[in-house]
Amino acid sequence: MRNGALSGAVIAVAGAGGPAGRATLARLADAGATVVGSDNDPERLAEAVDAARYGHGGATVVGDTVDLLDLQSTQDWATRIEKDFGRVDGLVHLVGGWRGSETFTKTSLDDWDFLELLLIRTVQHTSLAFHEALQRSDRGRYLLISAAGASNPTAGNAAYSAAKAAAEAWTLAMADYFRKAGGEGGPTSAAAILVVKALVHDAMRAERPNAKFAGFTDVKDLAESIAGVWDLPAGEVNGNRLWLTDKP
Repeated sequence: MRNGALSGAVIAVAGAGGPAGRATLARLADAGATVVGSDNDPERLAEAVDAARYGHGGATVVGDTVDLLDLQSTQDWATRIEKDFGRVDGLVHLVGGWRGSETFTKTSLDDWDFLELLLIRTVQHTSLAFHEALQRSDRGRYLLISAAGASNPTAGNAAYSAAKAAAEAWTLAMADYFRKAGGEGGPTSAAAILVVKALVHDAMRAERPNAKFAGFTDVKDLAESIAGVWDLPAGEVNGNRLWLTDKP
């Protein structure tokens, strides 16, 4: 595995401290990548970094506390990674959050204000900060984790689905940048969207042993799919939604 497409790659993971982030750090480290995680919770980030580093043969896994709601801080993070490691080959965007309501009429626009920051602004900042470094890479990938609800919103999820849809549109605009930068030869870097219904992890199953979590994607399977994107040519993934659940 360490001789594969991720061997020697430098990958940034935004939102690395949660269950999906922990699984992704571990999988990328196992594939031989240098991994740089960020999270808004320093303690949670440190635990995730330590688990990936010591669980995978002393792999190079480090953590940075970065305010992804601040464009300059995010740009400084991208610059620092490239300066320290010589390259940036990927940004995996795992920053998440959810708020919903019982019905459409009970939707609170405060939920939109909250989700716009977490789900859209962080995508804007990371994409703007990292796109030039990713284009310089021979295997650059920007990966957004999205939800099926962006394409099939329900009444109680108006704010969440709209925010996810906006983040997808922004990511597809970045894909168009990579397409145009590639010229006649096609893109050499890619921006893509991995779509899930929802995520599940071991702690959730332990809390709800009788739940079926139908259609949910296990965080370890998500991490496997993330790593697998580097096995595909940029032209095959750029601007595409990669479905890990049934299409609505």
